[in-house]
Amino acid sequence: METGLQGYMDYAYLLEQVKDYQSPKAKITTMIKSGEIIRVRRGLYVPGQGNSYSLKTLANRIYGPSYISFEYALSYHNLIPERVTTITSASLAKNKRKEFRTPIGTFVYHSVAPGLYPYGVTRREEDGNPFLIATKEKALCDTMSKLKGHTRGNPIEELLYEDLRMEQEDILAMNLADIEFLVPLYRKKLLADLLTYLRQKGATLRRKKSHA
Repeated sequence: METGLQGYMDYAYLLEQVKDYQSPKAKITTMIKSGEIIRVRRGLYVPGQGNSYSLKTLANRIYGPSYISFEYALSYHNLIPERVTTITSASLAKNKRKEFRTPIGTFVYHSVAPGLYPYGVTRREEDGNPFLIATKEKALCDTMSKLKGHTRGNPIEELLYEDLRMEQEDILAMNLADIEFLVPLYRKKLLADLLTYLRQKGATLRRKKSHA
């Protein structure tokens, strides 16, 4: 059977492909049971064999509007050492967490405020499959916005370097101007403290370089 564009198929497309069968719906059920196609969620299917689809692109399609962020994006940008298998995304669903366990992976969505949703998101491709993902600065801000650091008394350095296991060199190499733009949109004290920390560390490094 010919698959749809980049291997992503909706139910209407499948019905069109099997319309000559006596029972098109039964044929689709048979195709799912045989593994010829995989039902990712209601109305979304991919081929059962081959790699004509991207899990990152599927993350945008399963639930949206959304973009990949949080721990998965931090791992994608090589900012945390662990390989993250659950694909985490930000969405506009108000104050909700959605999780989709599918035959090809787990996809989790956390809500973010509409006012900050459009910023710090970039378009990438994987083998011709486009997807939206947070920049490393946005991924860090999204992740920090969901932490409960100060309720445990954790200082910023402990959260960054022990909890998230990031490297100071990578943190200080981030675009400070981007973080300065993003932080006020979250209205979170923890992010304001993150920005203060980055400014202070950056100023300390500049002083050291000027006296070197």
